[in-house]
Amino acid sequence: MTETYRSSTLQAPLALDGGGVLTDVTVAYETYGALAPNRSNAILLCHALTGDQFVASAHPVTGKPGWWERMVGPGRPIDTDRYHVVCANVIGSCMGSTGPASLAPDGEPYAMRFPVITIRDMVRGLVGLLDTLGIERLHAVVGGSMGGMQALSLAANWPERTARVLAIATTARHSAQNIAFHEVGRQAIMADPNWRDGDYYGHDDKPGAGLAVARMAAHITYLSEDGLTEKFGRRLQDRTEKTFGFDADFQIESYLRYQGSGFTKRFDANSYLYITRAMDYFDLAEEHGGKLAEAFAGSQARFCLVSFDSDWLYPTAESRHVVHALNAAGAPVSFVELSAPFGHDSFLLDVPALDRVVKGFLE
Repeated sequence: MTETYRSSTLQAPLALDGGGVLTDVTVAYETYGALAPNRSNAILLCHALTGDQFVASAHPVTGKPGWWERMVGPGRPIDTDRYHVVCANVIGSCMGSTGPASLAPDGEPYAMRFPVITIRDMVRGLVGLLDTLGIERLHAVVGGSMGGMQALSLAANWPERTARVLAIATTARHSAQNIAFHEVGRQAIMADPNWRDGDYYGHDDKPGAGLAVARMAAHITYLSEDGLTEKFGRRLQDRTEKTFGFDADFQIESYLRYQGSGFTKRFDANSYLYITRAMDYFDLAEEHGGKLAEAFAGSQARFCLVSFDSDWLYPTAESRHVVHALNAAGAPVSFVELSAPFGHDSFLLDVPALDRVVKGFLE
């Protein structure tokens, strides 16, 4: 990818949980809405695994609308007439922030020399960006899925930096099932002969087949069985009879292949490895002596947790676990489980009840 992105170079080297240090770190970001003179109306919006900074503007690679345009904009629940929204591409990713495809100090791409990072490292990068932007305290930090992990991490490790925390369809640690699905995706990428041990940047052939399979496997976890049945069932794709072969006979097969192939045009395979590993390592309780309540002991923020009844990737029990820890820490918290048929992806789709929760909590 050769696009130029709006970005900032962090003022200081980034010390990482794994013991390494990244220097000259670039964080690519977009902003929406004006920053108030007293800088009190800033909202940090954290993206999910395959997201990016283009939350409410067209994606420069695909041309598609921003991934949360229905939520962010003038008069919308995250109202850019009122709030200054900052959305940054996390480190380790591939949309302008420092990651495996970036050039190392020797002038060659990092590739697999890039250090393994954590969710907390990602948030260190986001806090560094806020420092360069002169934003000391956020009106709110908002995120869904991996973005919710970042929101919780910021609240736990930089409690003075935000007044509100809105975490949607997320968890305080990855389960064995979550790790298992990610490992399937990583192995698919690494089994692709074009991966070349991660050193594929100078080659025309990229590990697109492996990355597509990884995306297909992950995408299944974002949906619900009822939603898949209603949308696809066992209906055939552009044919009246089974072929008795291995073409995409079923609509669901065609849909997954389309999702996989489109993903390879906008995402880097090595970034997928690093970001999924960061998610797997995420365990807020482990970071704070084994007790999740201790993670939030110093927080003065207000919290809101939202889950969806059809989300089996991060089910409601995961949000309740966080809510119980916040209660034990004495933190003000509200919680709601919303009904929606879309599975984990419900936070990205048309769920009017979520709009009302987001708007009400931010006011």
